[in-house]
Amino acid sequence: MVKVPVPAARRDPHRRGWLRGAPPPRWVRVLPLALIVVVGSVTLASPNPIDVGFLLGAIPPLAVMSYGPLATAVMGCVVVALLTVPVFGLDHPGNTDLETICFVAVLSVFLSYVRSRRDAQLNLERMVAEAAQRAVVPPLPERVGTVRCAGLYRAAQLGTLVGGDFFDVRRGPASGVRAVMGDVQGHGLAAVSTVAALLGSFREAVLDRPDLTAVAAALDRRLMVDSAEVRNAELFATAVLLEFSGDARSVRMVTCGHPPPVLLRDGKATEIELVPWTPLGLGLSDGVPHQDGQVLPLRPGDMLFLASDGVTEARDAHGAFYPLLDRLPGLADRDPAVLAGHVLADLLAHSGTLRDDVTMLVLTPCPRDAP
Repeated sequence: MVKVPVPAARRDPHRRGWLRGAPPPRWVRVLPLALIVVVGSVTLASPNPIDVGFLLGAIPPLAVMSYGPLATAVMGCVVVALLTVPVFGLDHPGNTDLETICFVAVLSVFLSYVRSRRDAQLNLERMVAEAAQRAVVPPLPERVGTVRCAGLYRAAQLGTLVGGDFFDVRRGPASGVRAVMGDVQGHGLAAVSTVAALLGSFREAVLDRPDLTAVAAALDRRLMVDSAEVRNAELFATAVLLEFSGDARSVRMVTCGHPPPVLLRDGKATEIELVPWTPLGLGLSDGVPHQDGQVLPLRPGDMLFLASDGVTEARDAHGAFYPLLDRLPGLADRDPAVLAGHVLADLLAHSGTLRDDVTMLVLTPCPRDAP
């Protein structure tokens, strides 16, 4: 197996930038202070008067971007002092110039107050929104029963934590572990209610439904009921369900129109061949095959990688699909979370941007007697 270098040049577009509500970078905060120091130093060092006082007028507006009203007022007072203290040689501005700078300083204090209040309100609303979205799709624990797991989700709609994809890993009957990954119709916040309904149905079904067929039927029924309650709603979703045995020596899998899992074994990545069922929500639960999926024996060191079509169908600038099966072995890592991060970085280097929700679920069987 050839180790693939992990690209680090591409920036994660899901990360908030300065223009999308993140705190301003350090250079923005330093800029007004540096301008005060530069103007003061230049005027003191020059033997002849230098007309650079006009630069001081930019300091209060610059302070508005990163400082509160009190700090902005202090900088405005410093600017006025520099213009009136004789030692700096800037004490000859016209009355109109001085009044203009004073007006700009007072206006900057007011704008800084408005910005600070607005930022505080936006931060509160963002915290509430993130808490609500985390309640729908909480972070996965590092281990559930005999399975180590890691999930990664990046929504195509910037600023959201939940969209049209979902996953979960829960304890099932007889000490087993059940997992699901799915993709609902639609993207972004419009799909959150459907995701919440499916995850709630899955978490209830894994507790007492005897097999994966019954769990899939419960999800299918949930979507049918929700579609019937909303006029002209045609809700459907694809999903893949897995059930690990209590000793983590085998896994049973069922796919409902979703890409099958990829098995990482002995340095090779192989897509598991599964007989697909129809997507959920089409009302075909009565026609679901009675066979309870396909069973795959597991070996020590095996790893299952599940991904949404946002990964498998990502294209580069020339229209080439992301070669997941070719790239995955070289990106593999014993830590499931590290593997997901490596694939995301490699995917961004390939496609440059996210045009669809990107979801990954990495599952590693880890029996009780294993380290």
